[in-house]
Amino acid sequence: MKKHRRLKKIIIAILLGFAGFFLATLIFSEKEAILVGLIIFLVMLWTNEGLPLGVVSLLPIILFPSFDILSTNETSVNYSKSIIFLFLGGFLLAIAVEKTELHKIIANKMLSIFPSTIRGIIFSLSITSGLLSSFLSNTTTTLLLMPLALFLSEEKKIKMRFALAIAYGASVGGIMTPIGTPPNLILMGIMEDKGLEAIPFIQWVWMVFPLALLMFFVVSFILSLGVSEVKIQRDKTTNTMNYEQKKVFFTLIALVILLFANAPVKPYYDGFGLNEKGILLGFGLLMFLPPVNVLTWKDSKKVPYEIIFLFGAGFSIATAFTSSGLASSVASYLLELTTLHPILIMLSIAALVTFTTEITSNTALISMMLPILYAVTEASGLDTTLFLMIATICASYAFMLPIATPPNAIAMSSGAVHVATMAKYGFLFNIIGICLIVIIASFYWSNFI
Repeated sequence: MKKHRRLKKIIIAILLGFAGFFLATLIFSEKEAILVGLIIFLVMLWTNEGLPLGVVSLLPIILFPSFDILSTNETSVNYSKSIIFLFLGGFLLAIAVEKTELHKIIANKMLSIFPSTIRGIIFSLSITSGLLSSFLSNTTTTLLLMPLALFLSEEKKIKMRFALAIAYGASVGGIMTPIGTPPNLILMGIMEDKGLEAIPFIQWVWMVFPLALLMFFVVSFILSLGVSEVKIQRDKTTNTMNYEQKKVFFTLIALVILLFANAPVKPYYDGFGLNEKGILLGFGLLMFLPPVNVLTWKDSKKVPYEIIFLFGAGFSIATAFTSSGLASSVASYLLELTTLHPILIMLSIAALVTFTTEITSNTALISMMLPILYAVTEASGLDTTLFLMIATICASYAFMLPIATPPNAIAMSSGAVHVATMAKYGFLFNIIGICLIVIIASFYWSNFI
């Protein structure tokens, strides 16, 4: 019976892929339409779990060369990008925290500070994640917080909400500073290249903070619906750290200090110039070395390699999206929007970027989209900086799929979140985020830009 259900899900994914292909041929070239069909096929299999996550994530290596989208080498190289080793280091640290049961000590301390209701903890997790990710990468923040949150409760439904609170909080918080996420930095670089007036650090924070605050509230409130009356019990037997836990704890403290010291605050401070990927991998490997000696090689079997394959699939789709010409074709349709009312243009751009970044790298998307938006707005007399800002913020607001952004994928790797659940919550938050961005851009950002 289970095999029949799985076959049914695969057939549905294939049929939807074909439907997407035939519809896409109406506006795109054949090659671009094929890619649309393949993306729909993969997304459906991720969503309905017709095949294991790792299996679906490896399919681009077979499918893209078969349909002449990318060669095997062009596809497979995406599964060994340097950022994957950042995740590997983070996973090793998480395994060390779990092995020593340090998470129980820290979780107990958190419960003594924040309200012990589910709603109070969800709010505290999302806000803590957001504040950290405004200076650290959202990936690093999620990796550091995820193992702590998952052991606050044994109930699956509550674990799921805690995991999503951290992942979504990191995405929301990343927009609060110019250094919070790569698309923000890309925007600053393009503005400099095009001779546009730069947005000062403090002005950026002042502009974006109301949006982030509203999203923190919306995300936390919705995630806490239906479980607000449940109490989290403190474990009073875990109040002091043993020697093994102290070693991991002080290693994590050293990591956080180094990450903050390494983070540049332009134009005031350049940081150390160290690569975060190397830092995370280095601290992860430190768990095997004396004097820490917490992990053995057997422990590395707990690394969720299917999530690493998922990252590779996401990077492959991003590469195919650009090389096939599909990205440029989608962006070219923006030229036809300039006859609409400015608010409708904002809604169209916000929706296009938000839902496109679900299936491609936000960094790759915004790198391609901003120059096109610059040309469109300059030619039509629209406020260039305002529209570039809208697109940039929307590139970070992808809440539906695990391939959309690393925090989503890390939440998936925890085992607490299913793709269908993430898609359900994520679609709602995408719509709310689009509406809030357009409202705030229209009535608040316009006073600054």
